[in-house]
Amino acid sequence: MKLSFMLWLFGATAVFIGAATSSRAYIGTTNILYLLLSMALYIVGNLMMLKLMREGGLGLAISLSAITQLLLVNVIAFFFFGERLSQTQLAGVALGILAMGLMLMPSSARS
Repeated sequence: MKLSFMLWLFGATAVFIGAATSSRAYIGTTNILYLLLSMALYIVGNLMMLKLMREGGLGLAISLSAITQLLLVNVIAFFFFGERLSQTQLAGVALGILAMGLMLMPSSARS
């Protein structure tokens, strides 16, 4: 995995986390500025994902981004918004972590 790919992945993830947090803030306050910020951040995040897809492929880029966001959004939901996951949902997050580890393992085959 190239360093530039990982940096773009974490950058896009940070933008998407900001967008999700802004969306949650909008739900709590109904301040339209949070909604506009969220929409702008989602646009920027998707533009960043285009570079990731070009560099790493659609499947890898989207999968890694989704799992990274899954983990970080749950941390933010827990610590900042007091939301809790059930045991079944926690098992799903654990499977996501396992899946990401498997996807990051080096492979000899490239499509």
